[in-house]
Amino acid sequence: MVSITADEAQKWLIEEIAKRVGVEPSEVPPDQYFDELDLDSTAALIIAGEMESWLGFELGTTALWYHPTIEALSAHIAEECERRAAAA
Repeated sequence: MVSITADEAQKWLIEEIAKRVGVEPSEVPPDQYFDELDLDSTAALIIAGEMESWLGFELGTTALWYHPTIEALSAHIAEECERRAAAA
């Protein structure tokens, strides 16, 4: 199992979101709410699917609800990776 840090997850998310909305990664604020990022539902679903492939596990369906910013979701991903590694 790959261990992913919050910084790595944040960088990945910012790059993917920037690519989908057509801006530079520096223009995607990590503390902005996902629903304010100009992502349509199709793009959000594609990013979620690619993220799960990158992570190697499925995030819960409520992950974005409870972690509504890039910063918060990145921290959650890092914690989940640590939890999974400890349980392995």
